[in-house]
Amino acid sequence: MGAYEDSYRRSLADPDGFWLEAASAISWTRSPIRGLDDSAAPLYRWFSDGELNTSYNALDRHVESGAGERSALIYDSPVTGTTRTFTYAELRDRVAVFAGALRSVGVGKGDRVIVYMPMIPEAVIAMLACARLGAIHSVVFGGFAPKELAARIDDATPKVIVAASCGIEPTRVVEYKPIVDSALELAGHQPDHTILLQRENAPGKLGERDLDWETLISDARPVDPVPVAATDPLYVLYTSGTTGKPKGVVRDNGGHAVALAWSMRAVYDIGPGDVWWTASDVGWVVGHSYIVYAPLLVGATTVLYEGKPVGTPDAGAFWRVISEHHVKALFTAPTALRAIKKVDPDAAELAKYDLGAFSTLFLAGERLDPETYHWAHDKLGVPVVDHWWQTETGWPIAANPRGLEALPTKPGSATVPLPGWNVQILDADGTVLPAGEEGAIAIKLPLPPGALPTLWGDDARYILSYLSQYDGYYLTGDGGYIDADGYIFVMGRTDDVINVAGHRLSTGSMEAVLAAHPAVAECAVIGVHDALKGQLPRGFVVLKAGVEISSEALQAELVAAVRRDIGPVAAFREVSVVDALPKTRSGKILRKTMRGIADGREVQIPSTIEDPTVLDTLRPILRHED
Repeated sequence: MGAYEDSYRRSLADPDGFWLEAASAISWTRSPIRGLDDSAAPLYRWFSDGELNTSYNALDRHVESGAGERSALIYDSPVTGTTRTFTYAELRDRVAVFAGALRSVGVGKGDRVIVYMPMIPEAVIAMLACARLGAIHSVVFGGFAPKELAARIDDATPKVIVAASCGIEPTRVVEYKPIVDSALELAGHQPDHTILLQRENAPGKLGERDLDWETLISDARPVDPVPVAATDPLYVLYTSGTTGKPKGVVRDNGGHAVALAWSMRAVYDIGPGDVWWTASDVGWVVGHSYIVYAPLLVGATTVLYEGKPVGTPDAGAFWRVISEHHVKALFTAPTALRAIKKVDPDAAELAKYDLGAFSTLFLAGERLDPETYHWAHDKLGVPVVDHWWQTETGWPIAANPRGLEALPTKPGSATVPLPGWNVQILDADGTVLPAGEEGAIAIKLPLPPGALPTLWGDDARYILSYLSQYDGYYLTGDGGYIDADGYIFVMGRTDDVINVAGHRLSTGSMEAVLAAHPAVAECAVIGVHDALKGQLPRGFVVLKAGVEISSEALQAELVAAVRRDIGPVAAFREVSVVDALPKTRSGKILRKTMRGIADGREVQIPSTIEDPTVLDTLRPILRHED
């Protein structure tokens, strides 16, 4: 039995023993004796008798062990031309002082603080300062619209908002202070103060209840970490809700610290002194887990990047960061790779940099199509690891556990379920399906440490949204299958399964065919209403830079490829070449929104959209308007 299989079996047979052993990697003010607390099932809790402070575990204990001069955070900002490195001691001191500043304005244990900042060190400092006080942070992606920010203010009822005056994009500066002011005009709840970090690109105007960051910290005294119960919330992170009201995913302190420290070593093979880069944003769960908390919990060096995969300044931006900072492993979204591949399909920029320290590329956030997998593997010459998880789970459900045991990869698969995740494929009636059959991906309860224990202030909605579809299971909302070797293939959201004349077909499978064409940089397939067949698939493709092929020829080749690989049952006949696909800021293609427009419905444009003008350009094509 290999290391992975042994760990996986132990985690399901003896979850208490497995996770209490993992908990020994964390410093506790009161060590837990109990692992799983099922007294309020299905509202499970982990380490309910334990006590700790997450900020202490991320910073102070490394300083106390003699690693204070080790680099903790590298801030690399091509949009401002700035690079700065913070040691563990420096970061600890700054966090302690800002925690003192928060305390001076009345923030204490259990209070909420909304953080509305771009990818700057102060965002990390604010998060860790909240954790130091036992306060609960809720990071809202910088630039979110006032209405969406107001909804989060009313739900979280923060004591204070911590904001930057602006965010800097490659082609524009986004002023944040007017957005915060507008949100407060819309919100019913009014925080006591807004603490504003002034950025020289666009300073904000201070109002009556606004406080200047620099002035506040100049008078602040550092504070020590406040112990909290393992089950106390560390943060609330909002994700889209079907009712329009955002869902506040709760993350506890104890289970979160244990799971992230375990995953950092077992999945990503990152430990003390390793340089780790997650190219995401602190506004998303990926940024919370793997920019801020996980690398610091294990004493690694984390890279905070304020830039884009292309355009800051070119398609070699990622390779420069890896080379300059001696990055051991990178975690990003497949969209980032597709953006680079579109502009630089032959990876000519890569030849300019020495990636000698680079060992692994991790991708997640959306389905990794085999074409992008092969391109990245061939060009970089390192293992490319697809893995799968969600905002709600906080850390990977399925991955190739390279720190535990490097398993063979299969293009299109997120590899295997990780310890603690009892993944099953279910049919509509909740029956477990055999290997190879596609269905709904569900996880047998209880969920492991680090997963959401509930939604903020709404246990009933948590149960209704995630636990009610199948008794005893958490519904992921994704569809796919597990093959005979136990490898998980996630084919996309279950609402991306279309019904063509009674045949249930995965649009993800069709996208894999389109993406394999040498002219295609990225693609999307959606199911649109058809009076005869119920639904028909429509394809949308973006071409690689410099490709010359007529739309008619490309469409004929793509239709033939889908007919060959999927079969005529797919009834795939229509492909449109477009300049860009509408995406969220985290890189997910807005397929559901596209489908609604194509079907002629009035759709609500998600607040997370990266560039609304892309959808405006695509709208006539979706609706077949001349």
